[in-house]
Amino acid sequence: MNAQNISNENQTLNAQQQSIVSIASLTAIGDLVNLKTQLNAGLATGLTINEIKEVLVQMYAYCGFPRCLNGINTFMTVLEERKTKGIIDVIGKEASPITDVVNKYETGKQTLQQLTGIEEKGPKTGANAFTPIIDTFLKEHLFADIFSRDVLTYQQRELATISVLSALEGVAPQLQFHLEVGLNIGITASQLKQVFSIIEIRIGKHQAEIATDVLSKITDKNP
Repeated sequence: MNAQNISNENQTLNAQQQSIVSIASLTAIGDLVNLKTQLNAGLATGLTINEIKEVLVQMYAYCGFPRCLNGINTFMTVLEERKTKGIIDVIGKEASPITDVVNKYETGKQTLQQLTGIEEKGPKTGANAFTPIIDTFLKEHLFADIFSRDVLTYQQRELATISVLSALEGVAPQLQFHLEVGLNIGITASQLKQVFSIIEIRIGKHQAEIATDVLSKITDKNP
């Protein structure tokens, strides 16, 4: 292993990335009291209002509209309270208009291939073959509509997704998929371990241990 690889492996999450982990995981389990604290902390790290909005909106695809809307309503309360205290938060950039003429299914397919590093070939398999509409929804909405919004980077979106799936019970297969995606797009194993340390603090030791075990299965196969 050369010096550059060692440097990359030892990379840590910055303050904004840590806040994304906390916000996403607490939204996922509906802990609105601690979410309120972490939303304030996220703004203090320099996350913009629109960046936090994007994290919260993305949550509905992984933990449902009710938890997503509760998170958004909590954020509205936080912003109103900060405004009454004279705190002016940065709104941040809006999502760029989508001008791609390719149809949404192909856009989502290309995005997913970029995230996984694997070209999709051959007939559909598994759930996508059994229920083809779910493949359409995943490609057209999640990986086209949501991931095409450039307020967040792919790494930020995957950190949020990994955090949600680490916080929830019974989703280890989906967590494994997104851990593999995260590693493919440059999130290091050491950063993922730091995610799980935050999960242990915010959510609990049991969920952190499950996530750590899932990561170990991946890294053991690809040392």
